[in-house]
This record gives sequence, C-alpha cells and structure tokens, in this order.
Amino acid sequence: MSSVYVINKGVNKPIVFRGLKAQYIWWLGIGLAVLVLVFTILYIIGIPVVFCLIVVFGSGGYLFWWVYKMSRTYGEHGLMKKNAERYIPRALIIKRTFL
Repeated sequence: MSSVYVINKGVNKPIVFRGLKAQYIWWLGIGLAVLVLVFTILYIIGIPVVFCLIVVFGSGGYLFWWVYKMSRTYGEHGLMKKNAERYIPRALIIKRTFL
C-alpha cells in the first residue's frame, strides 16, 4: 500500500493580496470600514450626498496610495522593525560606584 502525500508549497510564505503584504491587508480593510462609517455619519448629519462622496472617494484614494506605498517601502516586516528602532538606546551609560 503506497500513500500519496501532497506537499503544500505555500508554507512560510507571506500572505499577498494584489501586491499588499501581511499586515497592510488589514490596514486597508480597517481603513475602508472607517470610510464607510464616515460616509454614514456625514449622510445622517445631513450633508449633501455629492460632498459625502467627494470626501470618501478622496480619502479612499489617499488611503490606497498610502497603504500601497508603505507595503512597497517596508515590505512584510520592515515597518515593525522601523518602529522597534525607537526602543534601541542611542548610547550606553555605564555608571560605576566605588565604595
């Protein structure tokens, strides 16, 4: 009896969706959900629909541009590494106390 095993070749590869890598997919999804909420609030307040659409589409275009730029610039883990650099000390201070 021989068994046939299928090898999953996608293991340890980053999640990529239309050029977006890893956490940037979540950022774009959350941003789009916020834009839907902003449109809803503006519409309920009574602002004209044309103005609501201009604001939402303009902000959405900027959101897409910004998220894709961050994904290209930093890649999968680069932004986390950049943010971690803030916690690296610039200098070490050694204080010796003599008794």
